[in-house]
Amino acid sequence: MGKSFVWFDLGYTLVYQQREEVYRQFVQEQGADVPLSDVERAYHLTDKLFMREYPGALGKEAQTFFPWYLGVVNYRLGFHFDLHRQCGRMREIQGLSQRKWLSFPYTSTVLERLKKHAVGVGLISNWDATARHVLEDNGLIGYFDHIVISSEVGSEKPGKEIFLCALRAADVSPEDCLYVGDNYYDDVVGSSRVGMDAVLINRFGRFGIEELAHEPTIASIEAVPDIVNR
Repeated sequence: MGKSFVWFDLGYTLVYQQREEVYRQFVQEQGADVPLSDVERAYHLTDKLFMREYPGALGKEAQTFFPWYLGVVNYRLGFHFDLHRQCGRMREIQGLSQRKWLSFPYTSTVLERLKKHAVGVGLISNWDATARHVLEDNGLIGYFDHIVISSEVGSEKPGKEIFLCALRAADVSPEDCLYVGDNYYDDVVGSSRVGMDAVLINRFGRFGIEELAHEPTIASIEAVPDIVNR
């Protein structure tokens, strides 16, 4: 593909939460159980539903969408819990973790590979004021040549302005850039509006995105260096 600059999304592209383990612990506390793999797939499908049907909802404060989101996860797994109590208890369980967001095991390795091949690395993310803290806490911030956060620049994906802001900051043309993210409607559609090519992350192959035909679609960012150097 021969790109000289790669822009990344943040959540579920570079970092993740241990939300499925938290959910499973809650279920076990209620005297039930469910395989972790089933929880992972239920969360994945719920993510894709919200991305497709309720654009922007996942980027807002948790109290505005989380009970609704959790109700969908419960429904997919056949559970019917008191959502107020469930949300509160799951927040308590998650609060025991030192960090809310963790980098994927391969994230730093991928970023290092790109830097070693003189590929520019940037971040374009819909995120609140904690974005840079997430990067710092995971030892990632030093890899980025440019960081563009919606809460800092006053515009959000999939709007064009946040991508144009990134292009201006890096002084690169869209034809030289690749965007990588897990939300087709924010990441692929948004970046294409300014002429960038995009790679879609979907952990489970075509599962949950059957309505889409975008290529390339990959399981994780581990494939990105090879795509860039084709």
